[in-house]
Amino acid sequence: MIASKVKLPNVVIPRNIRLHYERFLDHFKGFETVDAVRGIFGPRTKSVLRALKVEFFSSKWGYMGVSDEDGHLVVSTHYLRTGKRRDIYLDVVHELVHVRQFWEGKELFPDGFNYPDAPTEIEAYKVCIAEGRRLGMTDRELFKYLKVEWMDQGELRRLARNVGVKAPPKPRGRRKR
Repeated sequence: MIASKVKLPNVVIPRNIRLHYERFLDHFKGFETVDAVRGIFGPRTKSVLRALKVEFFSSKWGYMGVSDEDGHLVVSTHYLRTGKRRDIYLDVVHELVHVRQFWEGKELFPDGFNYPDAPTEIEAYKVCIAEGRRLGMTDRELFKYLKVEWMDQGELRRLARNVGVKAPPKPRGRRKR
C-alpha cells in the first residue's frame, strides 16, 4: 500500500506551551498547620508548601494529581466545585505525599505494579487513611473513599487490605433454583 502525501493547510500549532501555575498556599490555606502534612514534610513544611505550584484544569474527568515532569500539583476545578469537602481534603493530603515522593526521586507511576499494589499509592493512601481515622471516619466510610472508577471491586478490596481498611462483606449473590 502506498502512503498518500496529504498537504496540511498553512496553520500554526503550538508545541511548547508555557503552563500557568498558581501558588499552592494562595488557594489551599492552612495546610501548613495540619499535623498530617507536617508529618509528610517535617520542619520544611512551610517552605515546601510556599514553593509548591498548582495548575488548575477544567474537566469533568479527573480529580487531582502530581505532575511526573516537575512535581507540581494538578487539580480539576470541576472536582473542587462538586467533590465532597472531606474527600478533597484527604486527596490533597494524599497528593502531598506524592509531591514529597517526587522530590525524593521516586517513580510516581512505577512499572510492574497495578494501582492498588503500587508502593507510592500505598504510602500516600496510608497517610490519608490515618488522617481520615483521626477525623472519625469508619472503615465503611474509608472504603467508600477509596473507591474510584478505574478500579474494579477486586482491586478496591486489595487496596483496602494494603492500606489497613476493613472492607465490608461481599454482597451475597442470589442462589439459582
